[in-house]
Amino acid sequence: MKKILLISSFFLLILFFTGCGTQEEEGTQSKTGDEQLQMIDVSIQLPSSIQINEEVPLKAAVTLGEEKVEDATYVKFEIWKKGSAEEDHEKIKAEHKGDGVYSITKAFRESGTYNMIAHTQARGMHNMPKEEFTVSE
Repeated sequence: MKKILLISSFFLLILFFTGCGTQEEEGTQSKTGDEQLQMIDVSIQLPSSIQINEEVPLKAAVTLGEEKVEDATYVKFEIWKKGSAEEDHEKIKAEHKGDGVYSITKAFRESGTYNMIAHTQARGMHNMPKEEFTVSE
């Protein structure tokens, strides 16, 4: 009789621990499967043409999924003429204009090809898209 009771208890313990283990795995799977991490998206917006000595807006639209990000920690534009040394890169903090748009106004003194990186920190994430554009005479 003791032998049957011991074997029955052993099987009940195995069933109990197996059931708990399955529930934990299912809980883990639902979290990773259902909750996907969204990254911030930064879209650089430049005028179609830029002339030397002309004040132009340079913008970055920041979104998280469908939401426009109004509370970015910072958006900084790094701008340089192609081929220039790194110490010649200009970094300008963008101003929040609303609707997830961060902007500066700038005039370029020389024609040529330029690069711009929009260093963006928002919601604990960093994104730094790069665009190339031309300034004409």
